Amino acid sequence: MAKPAQWLGRALLAIGATGFAVIAYVYLTLPDVRALARTNPTSTAFMELRAAEAAREGRTTRRVQRWVPYSRISPSLKRAVLVAEDAAFWDHEGVDVEQLRESIQANWEQGRAVRGASTITQQLAKNLYLSPSRNPLRKLRELIIARRLEAALSKARIFEIYLNVIEWGDGIWGAEAAARTYFGIPASGLNAQQAALLAGAIINPRVLNPARPTQRLLRRQQIVLGRMGQITPPAPAPVVAATESVDEGAPAPELAAEPVPEESVDEGPVPEPFPTPPPPDPPPPS
Repeated sequence: MAKPAQWLGRALLAIGATGFAVIAYVYLTLPDVRALARTNPTSTAFMELRAAEAAREGRTTRRVQRWVPYSRISPSLKRAVLVAEDAAFWDHEGVDVEQLRESIQANWEQGRAVRGASTITQQLAKNLYLSPSRNPLRKLRELIIARRLEAALSKARIFEIYLNVIEWGDGIWGAEAAARTYFGIPASGLNAQQAALLAGAIINPRVLNPARPTQRLLRRQQIVLGRMGQITPPAPAPVVAATESVDEGAPAPELAAEPVPEESVDEGPVPEPFPTPPPPDPPPPS
């Protein structure tokens, strides 16, 4: 008859082998992200998820997305999104370990998920390849894909893809579609107030409408505006030779929602733009 110590050893060995098998399976079935350095994604897991949800409910769905290069996205929006979603984007390699530790501690103390810690890179991994579920295995895949994205792509390229594929409303994907839908202008023309509203809505894009902001969204806007001057966006990404726009289903309207009423937005302390270098001294007279 086996001794208790032997049973314990076997159990620990079985647990270890199972854990190794799970990690190996997750790693070997992960997507190859290297192609993103050369091509723009034409769809994402979240887009397909929303289409499947609509089909199950018998609804028609639209997909409005217009891909634009990084250089044609307003610097104000870049700063606002970094403030709202990942102020430490420059400092981590896909996973913000300190924020992750604090999130785990807070969730453990509360006994439920009360705080997230996903970086922009993690959010991109989830949007492109995964789902919004809180399954621990899904989270493990997200962490590994995020590290792969950081290894294969520049920060600017990661941010460019993120700004073009994230959800910004029902059927609205990416900065260009969001800017045209909510404000009737291209993403390149967004000012600081509009950018802060869009960035503040990312946390719940199917509920928070930047064209009709709730008090909650207006408060987030003011927080973002107050911190935008502290953020530097990544340098421009190299231009990818691929189709710049994708627009399936209903076409993007010129203005699908009413503009933000002037009286509904407290302008707040708009941060100063980055200083421009002084002009060169004139040449000395000959």
